[in-house]
Amino acid sequence: MTGLWVLVATLVAAAAVGVLLRVRNGRVRDAKPARDLPGPVTDVLDPASAVTLVQISTTFCAPCRHAKAVLAPLAERTDGLHHVELDVTNAPEIAQSLSVLRTPTTIALTPDGRELLRVGGVPKGPELLDALRPHLTTRTP
Repeated sequence: MTGLWVLVATLVAAAAVGVLLRVRNGRVRDAKPARDLPGPVTDVLDPASAVTLVQISTTFCAPCRHAKAVLAPLAERTDGLHHVELDVTNAPEIAQSLSVLRTPTTIALTPDGRELLRVGGVPKGPELLDALRPHLTTRTP
């Protein structure tokens, strides 16, 4: 009988962790405290755009491809928004210096490198656009 209770407790714990991860995936969070950006990140910032979305990815990350499929079209149709994907497979120190613990993570940065917000997981396009709206002008709603 004890084995049955252990099994039930394990299943309940696994379900709770799964629900928590699903709820947190793609959620827009406030910016991390200001820090010095690594060189590869400052190199990709677009001075002509109000916001650059830096997508931190790795080579074998399946959700990273989904994030790119959301972010690239969003940036194409939105004035003042630029998207760049930064693969950190061979440069984990970049992710570490940005406090990135999972891929994909998308960080919205101003041209001077100030972090506006970040999204862990695959972003939800409309929610991200709403959070960025004070910083840009859009061509399409």
